[in-house]
Amino acid sequence: MSIFPYIYHMVKDFNITEDENKISFYAGMVTSAFTFAEFSTGFLWGRLSDKVGRKPVLLSGLLGTGLSVLLFGFAPSLPVALFARALGGFLNGNIGVLQTTIGEIVTVKEHQPRAYAVMPNVWCLGSIVGPMIGGALAKPVENYPSLFSPGGILERFPYLLPNLFSSACVFVGLIIGILFLEETHAEKKLQRDRGLELGNYLLSRLRRKQPPTPTTKGGNPEEQPLLFESDEPLPGYLTNDGPRHSLDTTARGCSFDLEASNHVDRMRSIKVEKKPGKVLTRSILLIIASYGILAFHTMTFDSLLPVFLSTKVPADHKTISLPFKFADGFGFDTKTIGLVLSVQGIYSMLSTTFLFPSITTRLGPLRLFQFVSVAYPLLYLITPYTVLLPESLHMAGVYGLIVLKCTYATLAYPSNAILLTNSAPSTLSLGTINGVAASTASLARAFGPTISGSLYALGLDNGYSGLAWWVTALVTIGGAYISLSITEPKGRLDEKDETEVLSPEQQPNLDFVGTTTGQEQGLRMSA
Repeated sequence: MSIFPYIYHMVKDFNITEDENKISFYAGMVTSAFTFAEFSTGFLWGRLSDKVGRKPVLLSGLLGTGLSVLLFGFAPSLPVALFARALGGFLNGNIGVLQTTIGEIVTVKEHQPRAYAVMPNVWCLGSIVGPMIGGALAKPVENYPSLFSPGGILERFPYLLPNLFSSACVFVGLIIGILFLEETHAEKKLQRDRGLELGNYLLSRLRRKQPPTPTTKGGNPEEQPLLFESDEPLPGYLTNDGPRHSLDTTARGCSFDLEASNHVDRMRSIKVEKKPGKVLTRSILLIIASYGILAFHTMTFDSLLPVFLSTKVPADHKTISLPFKFADGFGFDTKTIGLVLSVQGIYSMLSTTFLFPSITTRLGPLRLFQFVSVAYPLLYLITPYTVLLPESLHMAGVYGLIVLKCTYATLAYPSNAILLTNSAPSTLSLGTINGVAASTASLARAFGPTISGSLYALGLDNGYSGLAWWVTALVTIGGAYISLSITEPKGRLDEKDETEVLSPEQQPNLDFVGTTTGQEQGLRMSA
């Protein structure tokens, strides 16, 4: 999101053309390059995560994003900028895999509304902070001459600084992921994770430096087991990719290696997943299709709204012949538009945090998604008519549209994600399913602004400024029809006997020595 405040100026500085319309076209190419590239590889990243695990793909996506951002900051020409953005799209498979990871972490339907509100909240936060970073740090030599002297690298590459900042944030996230992100794939989480071991070791070292509390016999209370009171040593265990580790206790505090205990806990709680049969069932395809339509028309709204707010038609060119023929815009300046977009981001966060979980708990994700899908056409039908309000009511009309649009979006996206996750026959196929969904949405987002922008320009030329909005309303009607065809998912979370917990005797890759029922229960409880 940080490139949007300066992308127009960046393309203009490439000195490709002096035509303002062509500059906007090239700027659109740069922003769309990422989306088209993401579409081409989203499915492949999803399938790869089913084979190698979620964590490697998530970390690869972060690394690819960081490299892409750095290259974009150093871009001296339009082809390099296009290549940098496309590289980021090719290497980024995180959207679908993140949805998959959440689906594997949250195994109780009652917990899903809160869990699936996290990603939209993070996106809203990024959409607020990102443009602020891009606008504040672009052209630092020109904007902050007292801090940055001319003649240096930042003058040669005036858009490098915001990208350096963004890449630094991405690489911090990469380090955090290596050290603390746990694998969620049902099979791959059995494998040893040296990065996670290092992270747990660092945490344990930090805890040891803290003074003991009076409520324990010494050490951190979180490291104290709940049920071990004897001096009997804990059992050793053998993993399939490492030597036997000994878990010993002492009479003073039953201190044991944190990583070993976490590993044993993961071994005990691992569940057997049925191998998926047919992955893309009719129900899943309907949910993916509705997701693609949702992505198309919400991206259309996001791209059209700033244009609609900034459009100012001269008085002698205004034509009004209700109910359909009228051509006008609000004519707001960039400062006012920026304020409107900031309010949009803030309200989206509030709606996602408080509104979505409570409504989903009452209605369920299916009924909620169907209700929003049916209500969406009304938003696009009334949007162009707000310009006909008295000038004193313009801001009230715009903020009314923002509230309606953000409410619908923050209810529709997570509920669709829940439906898709619950429809999956197995977590072993969840990456592929979310990969297909992510690719579909990327393609829709790529075409949405292009089609709607052309229709908006055509409408203004012919005196129908609502043309693009009304065509989008027809698209949402199609989305509503598809949503009403979706049935309540009957996936793995609805099958009571689908999984079973492995006993020590049933785990072929584990050799538990000297285990007793009491010790197993104590280990599980303490971990």
